[in-house]
Amino acid sequence: MRDSPFSVGKIAIYAALDYNKPRRRGRCFPGTLAYWRKGRITMQNVITVATMRDSDAHTIAEYTPSRELMHRAALGVYQAADWTGKTVAILTGGGNNGGDGYALAAILAGKGIPCRLYRVSEKFSADGTFYYDQAIEAGVPADVFTKETDLSGYDILVDCLLGTGFNGPVRGLFYEAIQAINQSKAYVISVDINSGMNGDTGKGGPVVKSDLTVTIGYLKAGMLLGDAVWSIGKLVVADIGIRLIRDDYFLAKPEEAVFPHSDLSLDGDHVTLLTPGEAEDLSKAGQTIPDVAQELALRSRRLVRVLGRYALATDGYRTYFLEAGEYPQVIQVG
Repeated sequence: MRDSPFSVGKIAIYAALDYNKPRRRGRCFPGTLAYWRKGRITMQNVITVATMRDSDAHTIAEYTPSRELMHRAALGVYQAADWTGKTVAILTGGGNNGGDGYALAAILAGKGIPCRLYRVSEKFSADGTFYYDQAIEAGVPADVFTKETDLSGYDILVDCLLGTGFNGPVRGLFYEAIQAINQSKAYVISVDINSGMNGDTGKGGPVVKSDLTVTIGYLKAGMLLGDAVWSIGKLVVADIGIRLIRDDYFLAKPEEAVFPHSDLSLDGDHVTLLTPGEAEDLSKAGQTIPDVAQELALRSRRLVRVLGRYALATDGYRTYFLEAGEYPQVIQVG
């Protein structure tokens, strides 16, 4: 793979590479973060929370230690933003999302960028403990977040509170922390997903309103559904080498969305249009909007399109989120 002029150490931002065929990143595995054709990305993988969890576990078991993946995630976040001359507060939860924040704090300290940790949970993941200790040894100050915590003096707030595994209403100090972030005037960066957001449905409340979201590994379906898109300013994908074990959905240009199994077309007559509300009205317990659309498409033998910022289109066998503009930037780490 040819490095771009933006290469920094082990991190490179890849854009407009010259390939004549679609290319899979990494070795042979079912998914691919981005397909490249004639110098441009043609589509990106979009996955469910379950697929991310299973792919992460597979990668750790067979290829890359979890601690290294956490370090790469933090490097991806570091590369995605301009930290020069900024004061930074990192708000952390008790899971691996918080661990990403501790690893980022250690990186920032090593670059001479002032930052402070605010822990919203007393819990630590195993890898999070390792990077928290690194950050403290590097001189990063750490406080426990309270209702009285003042975030007004920071240029950047980093949201590492709740990851893609979170599902349910936000309560307690996490609720207070999200409200404090949203009420601040700082530039807000969410790591992996905006805290409070369901990674499969995009629903939640309250949800962190970010200027930048750096999602780890692959786009999550919930980020492209419903009102979730209005909570995300800029969306960047940090490719840290997660070996995807299955394909769920794809982000593609409308003209590049093909359905080889059914031979249906977006321009054809056999298309059913739904609003998100209509799709939700058809849903059964536990079903997401893509689930509903796929089921209806298989039953009716028609394409189903669900309207939205990222319109969804499926024949039941292959499902696309449609992007008429630019794809999210991809940062490759490691």
